[in-house]
Amino acid sequence: MLKGVENHSLPRTAAFFDLDKTVIAKSSTLTFSKSFYQGGLINRRAVLRTAYAQFVFLAGGADHDQMERMRAYLSALCRGWNVQQVKEIVAETLHDLIDPIIYDEAASLIEEHHTAGRDVVIVSTSGAEVVEPIGELLGADRVVATRMVVGEDGCFTGEVEYYAYGPTKAEAIRELAASEGYDLSRCYAYSDSATDVPMLESVGHPHAVNPDRALRREALARGWQILDFHRPVRLKQRIPAFSVPPRPALVAVAAIGAAAATAGLVWYANRRRATVA
Repeated sequence: MLKGVENHSLPRTAAFFDLDKTVIAKSSTLTFSKSFYQGGLINRRAVLRTAYAQFVFLAGGADHDQMERMRAYLSALCRGWNVQQVKEIVAETLHDLIDPIIYDEAASLIEEHHTAGRDVVIVSTSGAEVVEPIGELLGADRVVATRMVVGEDGCFTGEVEYYAYGPTKAEAIRELAASEGYDLSRCYAYSDSATDVPMLESVGHPHAVNPDRALRREALARGWQILDFHRPVRLKQRIPAFSVPPRPALVAVAAIGAAAATAGLVWYANRRRATVA
């Protein structure tokens, strides 16, 4: 269980979430491969290769070297892609592809942290064009993600401007803590991968979520809490848990509707009494 609502006289705090296999059940980038194929960005061979990469990733067999090869492959693959087209494809298919694979347990944790007054930050190795819309869908306050270099023609050059991976994630968290005033000793972090040990050890409340073998060993050795997320669920099915707080205008409309209904019942009751009399 999480601790209660933050004391606002103390420094601010945040909860940092890895994305893939921590908040969602698959790789966010590889999940869009079919959509990129349908949009003409990749060929059938690339779809099959990304499907295999997704399998390796889900099986927990992707070590550091394999992740590096995957990064190099994806960087080369996206060379020449029009950034605006990528954003449009992600926006059009986001709900169909990502909504069904969000872990219910992760969504609940995000809600609990927000209720406690903590910021929620998604920290992912996937590209910003994919992670930022997912972060917005989840209601995250901030997103840290890999950024690719974009040429003057509006297309990816295939070069990486910022790689959010391993120690770089921890550096990003420390920079955010300095700029936002977070007390890292009171912050939370969640990840499934041993590559995120630097991120996890930089906060006071680290959690291993569906950990790979290496992270499980590390978590057991350090006494970190281990969580098992296994219930993907559509956010719509979680309403009102994920409902938007009612706006004043909507509250006013609801109040007017209730008043009208009450008035109607009073009028109907009076008319029945008059008829009986």
